[in-house]
Amino acid sequence: MPDNLTDTPLTFSDLSLAEALLKAVEKMGFEQPTPVQQQAIPLALERKDLLVSAETGSGKTAAFLLPTLHHLLTLRSTLFGTRALILAPTRELAQQTFNQCRALAEFTELKIGLITGGEDFKQQQSALRRNAQIIIATPGRLMELINQDATDFSHLDVLILDEADRMLDMGFSEDVQAIAGHCNGQRQTLLFSATLTHYGVIKIADKVLKNHYKTVALNTLHDGHSNIRQQIMVADDNGHKQKLLAWILLNETYDKALIFTNTRLRANELQGPLRGQGLRVGVLHGEMDQKDRNRMMFLFRDGSVNIIVSTDLAARGLDVKGINLVINFDVPRNGIDYIHRIGRTGRADEQGLAIALVKSTEWNLMSGIQRFLKQTFECRTIKALEGSYKGPKKLKLSGKAVGSKDKREPKKAAAEKVKIRDRNKKNIGKRRVPSKKPDENLES
Repeated sequence: MPDNLTDTPLTFSDLSLAEALLKAVEKMGFEQPTPVQQQAIPLALERKDLLVSAETGSGKTAAFLLPTLHHLLTLRSTLFGTRALILAPTRELAQQTFNQCRALAEFTELKIGLITGGEDFKQQQSALRRNAQIIIATPGRLMELINQDATDFSHLDVLILDEADRMLDMGFSEDVQAIAGHCNGQRQTLLFSATLTHYGVIKIADKVLKNHYKTVALNTLHDGHSNIRQQIMVADDNGHKQKLLAWILLNETYDKALIFTNTRLRANELQGPLRGQGLRVGVLHGEMDQKDRNRMMFLFRDGSVNIIVSTDLAARGLDVKGINLVINFDVPRNGIDYIHRIGRTGRADEQGLAIALVKSTEWNLMSGIQRFLKQTFECRTIKALEGSYKGPKKLKLSGKAVGSKDKREPKKAAAEKVKIRDRNKKNIGKRRVPSKKPDENLES
C-alpha cells in the first residue's frame, strides 16, 4: 500500500466496501473519498488500531463508519451484545453521527442506538436490551448505564472515540478509560482527534490502542486555514462591539453566521438587540433544555434562523452547511478554542470569514493566539464606527502591548478597588456560596 494514498485518486468502489454501503454512498451523493477517508478506511478495513488527526468537516465520520459497517456486514455474529461503540463528546455530535450512520446503513438490517443525556433513561436501557449492534453515546450517560449493569460490551468488535481531544477537554478522560476497560480487550479501536498536539491525546492513545497502532495525521492546529479570511476589529468597549457586530451582520454577505461569546449571560444579552435590528437570531448554550437546543439547531439548519449566538457549546462537532461567517464577540480564552470556533466556517474548500472583536484588555490574549498559531491576522476598521482605541501605541517583540496591566482609566480602576474592598468587609462572616463554573460546552 502506498504511504500517501492521496497521490492516487480513489473511488469508493476501489475501497472494496460492501455493496449495500456503496449503494448508500451513491444515494448520499458522495463522489470521491476525502483525504482522510482515502488514508484511514483501507487501514481500518485491515482491522488495525488507528490514531487519526482530522478536523471536523473533513469527512472523518464516514472514515470510521464505513469500515465499521463493512466489518459488521461481512463478519456476522450470533453473540449477544453491542458490536460497535462510538463515543462522542456532545449530544449534538452524537445525534449527527447517529443520523449519518442510519443513512449509510439504510440498505442493511443493522440496528443502531443513540444514548445521550437529557433523554429517557429507561428507553435507553431498553435500546441496549434489544441488542442494537451499533451504539452511539456520550460518555457521561453511558457510564450511568454501565453502573446500572445495563450494558454488555464483552463481544465488542470496534470502539471509536470521536473528537477525543474535546472529550478530554470536557473532563471525560476517566470515563473514557473506564468505558474502554468494560470493552472486549481484543476489539479494534479507532481514535479521532482534531490535533495530535493535545497533551492528553497521545497519553490516552497509549492506554486504549494496541501497541502497534497506525497514525494518520492530516492536520495540526497550526495549519493556516488558507480558505478562511481572518480579521481583527478593535473596539472601545462592549457597547462599541455591539455596534460593530450589528454592522457586520447587516452588511456582510453570508448564508449563516455563528457569534461566539465566553459566557451564557453575554449570549443572552446579545440576542435582543440583534433581533431589534430585524435579524433572524437564535441562542445556543448549555443551560438550555435539550429540546430547546434541538429546536434551535433545526431552525438553524433549515434557515429559519440564520444567525446563532453561542458559547463554546457549538465550537466543535456541529456540522451545519452554509456557515461562512464566524464572529468572536469575546476573544476566546486560548488558541485551541479559537481554532475550533473558526473551524465552523471555510469547510469543504468553501471560503469563510472569521472576525474577532478586540478590546484593549483583550489585545494581549489575541496577540498570544496569533503567536500560538504562527499567523498574523488582518486588521480591519469600519470608518463610520471607528472608535478612540486604535490598538497599542507600543508593542513588544511578542506582539503584546507595552505598558499598564490595567487598561481602564486610573480613576475607574481605583473606584472599583474601593467597591471590592467595601463589599468584602460586608461579607466577612457570611457563608460563602460557591460560584457557578464558567460555561461548559455541554453536559452529556
